[in-house]
Amino acid sequence: MLPAPLVAWLGPISALAALLVLVLGVLYAGDSKAGAVDAWIQPTDADAVQGPWRDVALAMDYWGEPNGAAALVAAAVAACLLLRRPRAAVLVVAGAGLAVGTTMLLKSLVGRTIHGVHESYPSGHTAFITALALAGALLVAGRLGLGRTAGTLLVFAAGLAGGAAMGWAQVALSAHYPTDVLGGWCTALAVVPVTAWLIDRAADARSRERP
Repeated sequence: MLPAPLVAWLGPISALAALLVLVLGVLYAGDSKAGAVDAWIQPTDADAVQGPWRDVALAMDYWGEPNGAAALVAAAVAACLLLRRPRAAVLVVAGAGLAVGTTMLLKSLVGRTIHGVHESYPSGHTAFITALALAGALLVAGRLGLGRTAGTLLVFAAGLAGGAAMGWAQVALSAHYPTDVLGGWCTALAVVPVTAWLIDRAADARSRERP
């Protein structure tokens, strides 16, 4: 699931993402208001979009909610199995699950809130969609046999596109601060490549043990 040529670049990127998650968590620990960067991107806590664009944001947000997320995971797993890529199916479930689980743990540790009540850092919705995008891109990179540069760019671009789409929806609906979204994106970027590497190691070890 993690093509060898991509390890050299995705490894450091994953480490840097994890570091940024920790730095932002320390900076915004216990906060209940927007930071300077958040205020610059979104001046008020009011919803940034109305009309048709709000409907688009709500539709995007749905895919990060339990029902929508379950449907996406089921569809992605089915696609992986149809393509006879069981490792990819495991990565979809494990990668998305660990990314979201990590955001839940960090929320309780960081304690940042929005609207005075809801724990907000990092964004679980953003982490979930980014994790799915990364898993899909890793599958494509492996099937196409992409090299280090092309493969890394594909994975990074897919994760950026997925995270940006869901992140925009979360900020537009005032469900998260922009830095929450960045934290969620980095969480997935830190977790998914490591999860893919572990899946490969476990699957390879099991294959060697077979008679």
